[in-house]
Amino acid sequence: MATKGTKVERASVSDQPHELAYEAKKTGTSKETVKDAKATTGNQRKAIEKKVK
Repeated sequence: MATKGTKVERASVSDQPHELAYEAKKTGTSKETVKDAKATTGNQRKAIEKKVK
């Protein structure tokens, strides 16, 4: 069982609608806000959460 890919996936946010919706619900913002933060910071989950808050 490969574990490296799983760790990478958990630390990043893709452009898939369900991932944007999850992150928006988690941070209490809209999908557009998360998408804009992702565009400026990259796809790392911690950086996006920091930018949104």
